[in-house]
Amino acid sequence: MNGESHYSKGQKDASRHLISYLYTKDPKQWKLYLEEIKVPQGDGIARITLLKAGDNQIARKGFLTGRNHEEDLDDVIWVFENFKNVSFLSKAIDEWGQGDVLIFKLFIIGQQIDAKIKHNLLTTSDQHKYLKEISSISDLLTIKERNFSNTLGEGTRKIKDLLIITNVVFILIIICSVCLYYSIMVKRLLISKKETEVKNENLALANRELDRFVYSASHDLRSPITSLQGLIELTALEDDVDQVRSYLKLMHQSLARQDQFISDIIDYSKNKRKQIVIEPVSLKELFNEAILQLMHIENASKIKFTQELLIDKIESDGFRLQIIINNLLSNAIKYADNSKQEMIISIKSYKNEDANQIEISDNGIGINDEYKDNIFEMYFGTNKNKGSGLGLYIVKEAVENIKGNISVISESKIGSRFIVTIPNPNGI
Repeated sequence: MNGESHYSKGQKDASRHLISYLYTKDPKQWKLYLEEIKVPQGDGIARITLLKAGDNQIARKGFLTGRNHEEDLDDVIWVFENFKNVSFLSKAIDEWGQGDVLIFKLFIIGQQIDAKIKHNLLTTSDQHKYLKEISSISDLLTIKERNFSNTLGEGTRKIKDLLIITNVVFILIIICSVCLYYSIMVKRLLISKKETEVKNENLALANRELDRFVYSASHDLRSPITSLQGLIELTALEDDVDQVRSYLKLMHQSLARQDQFISDIIDYSKNKRKQIVIEPVSLKELFNEAILQLMHIENASKIKFTQELLIDKIESDGFRLQIIINNLLSNAIKYADNSKQEMIISIKSYKNEDANQIEISDNGIGINDEYKDNIFEMYFGTNKNKGSGLGLYIVKEAVENIKGNISVISESKIGSRFIVTIPNPNGI
């Protein structure tokens, strides 16, 4: 929208200086005309280059000539290249192209006027004729510019409507999923009531855990939804493209947190219900796969990963080992210390007496002493913006399901080391 305003202003200023030059024959007006006509011409060169999938550097120079801000060029070119065939954008580009044709006509008229003035051939009749042609082109360009702006505005409104619909559908899916999950858990609790006294004790514990889970889950599910609703309302009232882009970035972050929370809920559910299956497992494959999957997390690409795997193939439950490794590596990445010159995550595996051990250590921000006794509790988190508070709770449950144990050594601002002991199958 900002580029469109420069295009329009450049065209109108060029027309004004050309008319002034037509009647005053002042060379300064001709120079100003040439300077202003370059603005829409530069945008036109960029449009033609991008439509032909040409050199982006040429397109960038064109947009800069069109007085577009240099920091906006990558976004403008990316949108043009990837969405130029979308209906409303294609229509807007077509209006832009028709405007460029009129700019070329204005340029030709300017050349004709300059030639007649320099050869002292300009007559009063010529002045009237050229004034009429310039005014006609200017009027047509105003219409094209208005059509361009209206088309983009209409497209933006459609995108806003689509975002609202998408989020409503997403919210309904989440609500249905929570209701279904809650229904399943309630049915299981009702069946458990008919079992032995020992199971009744476990049931009472499960009830307390479920109450806490539903309460916290409801809050954590609703919080991103409320944020999205607020951002959507702000976006609907916003016409500034940069501000809309910042709102979309915040929406993406909110959805990413909700996606991580839902993923944790799924892991929590599967870890509770899925039977233990002992099979050959490659620790190297699990670590490499986990690192690859977690590279989207902020700062992950800046971290140096080192591996010292003295054992690779072991007999254990692959699904739960995957949960343990993914969550421990995810935490190590999320709580890396950006202030350190080099961020490191070290991965080791080795035998210790009759058990296998996995060790994941980092030089991140570490854990304060007052939090160490609580880090494996459900929904405990030192920073809820970085996680759901379920990760380490699920890790501890997964470790206990395979009859192993987990310990942590951590110092604030120094780093953390988690050691997971995995027993041999005969011990399960």
